[in-house]
Amino acid sequence: MDEERFDAIVIGAGSIGTPLAMALSERGVRTLALEAAASPGQGQNKCAIGGVRATHSDASKIKACLRSLEVFSTWREKHGDDIGWIKGGYLFPVYTEGDEASLRSLLKVQRGLGLNIDWADPKRMRELVPGIAEKDLRGGTFAPDDGSASPLLSVNAFHRRALKLGAEFRFKEPVLEILAAKGAVQGVRTPRGSYRAPWVVNAAGAEAAAVSKLAGIEVPVRPDCHEAGITEPVERFFEPMVVDIRPGDKSKNYYFYQNWEGQIVFCLTPQPPLWGSDRRSTSEFLPEVSRRMVSLMPSLAALKVRRTWRGLYPMTPDGFPVVDFPAALKGYVLAVGMCGQGFMLGPGLAQTLAAHISGQASADDREILAGFRLERNFSGQEKLK
Repeated sequence: MDEERFDAIVIGAGSIGTPLAMALSERGVRTLALEAAASPGQGQNKCAIGGVRATHSDASKIKACLRSLEVFSTWREKHGDDIGWIKGGYLFPVYTEGDEASLRSLLKVQRGLGLNIDWADPKRMRELVPGIAEKDLRGGTFAPDDGSASPLLSVNAFHRRALKLGAEFRFKEPVLEILAAKGAVQGVRTPRGSYRAPWVVNAAGAEAAAVSKLAGIEVPVRPDCHEAGITEPVERFFEPMVVDIRPGDKSKNYYFYQNWEGQIVFCLTPQPPLWGSDRRSTSEFLPEVSRRMVSLMPSLAALKVRRTWRGLYPMTPDGFPVVDFPAALKGYVLAVGMCGQGFMLGPGLAQTLAAHISGQASADDREILAGFRLERNFSGQEKLK
């Protein structure tokens, strides 16, 4: 195969790589996306439950996700595709004094960064989630502009638009080598040959650390396992994504919502973390998450679960992504370690990275990436991880 030349090569066609190929193409950057799977979104994207929130504790995440929310919420109007978007909001119910103090302390920061969020009293909480457990309910935060969308409908819509704009995708083509000379990226090699480009973006999800080793750059990303499930569809009876941050016996927190088809989609964060890449469902997940969900919202007890599945969260030590341009290799870009939030971060980070790569970064673009540098001490913790 004769070597083909591009302006940028993106490794991965999932929650980050596909919207990035689209955003680069929108700016006139000739882009190639390489994916080991057979089609877009076949890695962790199809394991995502679909939540999209700007309700975070960190400025970089809030700003990136506000951009993502704009993309998701206006997609059908602008491009015609139904991606299952629902503007249901995110709701964090509070049952302890400590959690109330913690969430209230974040409100000033969140509002200052443009997030539409407020404290809801117990009466308002009961209106938003009919049947929510009332004992000790102190209220909670509610961000009405957050929402949800279908991960697979979304990634395929982004893929179609990227193709329309001129991006190229090669599937079943894993990257075997990142080519470099004199401290700069030259391109990549796959089983089918070599491609040349001055920019190579690692958006490889759970495989990010292994891919980065090909560039000679270590990244502190390793996957842990999270399970999720979905029920039969029922008539719509509540709107928000409900996030219970209280710890349980075997879980740190859990969250659920009713999707665009009326199904309840749910997930929990295991405690302790389950490190590794085992994608097999377990017998422990459903009893744990069911017990917790029904204790919060007893009306859920009558629903039938259709299936469960297990996906991987590419985690960093502090719960924040690594999105950076390492000085050690010019033209190499990291878009890794999304910590299970790649779907909601993807479109916003794609716009930010595309602006940098095309030489058109704004002050906001620079501020977003400032919080995601590789060279940091990783000692902090994302409060709403």
